Amino acid sequence: MSKHRNRQRPAPQRRDSAAGNSVALWLSKEDIFCEGYTRLSDCPEIQTACLRIAELIGSMTIHLLENTAEGDKRITNELSRMIDITPWKNMTRTPWMTAIVMNLLLYGRGNSIVMPHTHGGLLTGLEPIAADRVSFRPLGTSRTEYQVILDGVPRDPAELLHFAYNPDPHELWRGQGVTVTLRDVAANLKQGQKTENAFMSSEWKPSIIVKVSGLSADFQTPEGRSALLADYINPQYQGQPWIIPGELFDIQQVKPLTLADLAIRDTMELDKRAVASVIGVPPFLLGVGEFKRDEWNAFIQGTVRTIALIIQQEMTRALILSPKWYLQLNYWSLLDYDLGTVSQILLAGADRGYVCGDEWRDRMHLPPAGLREYRVLENYIPSDMAGQQKKLVQAE
Repeated sequence: MSKHRNRQRPAPQRRDSAAGNSVALWLSKEDIFCEGYTRLSDCPEIQTACLRIAELIGSMTIHLLENTAEGDKRITNELSRMIDITPWKNMTRTPWMTAIVMNLLLYGRGNSIVMPHTHGGLLTGLEPIAADRVSFRPLGTSRTEYQVILDGVPRDPAELLHFAYNPDPHELWRGQGVTVTLRDVAANLKQGQKTENAFMSSEWKPSIIVKVSGLSADFQTPEGRSALLADYINPQYQGQPWIIPGELFDIQQVKPLTLADLAIRDTMELDKRAVASVIGVPPFLLGVGEFKRDEWNAFIQGTVRTIALIIQQEMTRALILSPKWYLQLNYWSLLDYDLGTVSQILLAGADRGYVCGDEWRDRMHLPPAGLREYRVLENYIPSDMAGQQKKLVQAE
C-alpha cells in the first residue's frame, strides 16, 4: 500500500453574499505551485539565450592564420578545411560548434570535451563528447592537476580539448557555468508559467452574469434555464438587442481578472531581464524590449567574442604544433553594419591605397572583377617628401 494518499482537488465552491450571487474560484496547490529541483535546461528562456550564443559562434568561420614579418596571413590547406568545414564525420562546423557551446554553457555546467582522432600522425576528426559521458577527478592536493573520466576510463587532459567557462574558485581548471547564479531565476520563471497556465485554463471567467428570480419555475432545472436563455438572451442575428421582462432578469457586466492584475507578466519580464543580464545576451533576444544595433554589437564584441576566444585558444593549444600558426574565429562577420557605412569606410581606404576594387566588391557581395590595383590620389605623398612639393620649391 502506498504511503501517500491520493489527494483530491477541491471542487470550485459557490458562495452567496448579501450583495448578490458570486462565484469563488479555488485552485489546488498542484495547479499553481511547482516543487522540486528545476534544471536550467528545462527553462525555455535560459535555453533560448544559450542557444542563440551557440548558434552565433557556430556560424563563425574558423581561420588558420600564420604570423609573418608582413603581418598575419590566412592559410588554406587540408587542416584548415577539416576544422572549418568537416571537423567530425556526419557533422559540419555549425552543428558541431553549436553542440560544443551548448555543453559549455548549459548541459556540461561550464565544461565541454572534444576528443581528437588521428591516423598516422595526422588529425582525422574532432569528436564532441556528450556531457553525460564526462566527469572529472582532482589529483592529490593540487588544484590545477586533474583527470578526465570519459565513459569510466581516466584520460589525460593534454590528449583532449577541454573548454572551460567561468572557472571554479577552488578547482581552477573546472568551469562552473552559470548554474548557481540562475537557479532561483529559473524556478521563478517556471513558477510564473505554471501560474499563468492554471489561470488561463480556468473555466470561471464569466463576462456577464444574469440574475433571475428564483421563484420562476423555469429556473429550477438546467433545461428551464437553457430555455430562458434561448427565449430572451440568445440573439437571432449579430447585434440584435435583448428584450427581457424587468421583473424577471437583472443583468450585470463583469470584468474578469486578468494577468495584468496578478502582475505575473511584469515579474516574468524582470526575471527574463535577469537571465539576459547574467548570461550576457540582449533582452530583445528573449522577447523583452526592442532591437538596438549598439546593444547587439556590444553583445557580439563582449559575450560572443569572449567565448570564441576560449574556444580558439584551446583549439590552438591542442591542435597546432607550429609556433607561428594559430586558429581564429571570425567574429567580425556577426557585427551589424549597414552596407552604406561599410561602403564609405572602404571607399575612404581606397583613396589612400589601403583597399583595392575587388576588396570593396567582396564586402558588397559582388564577384571579383580583376580590380587588384591599389590607387592613391595625386596629393597623397610620403611624409619624408612633404618638403619637396612644387608649391614649396622656389623657381630659379
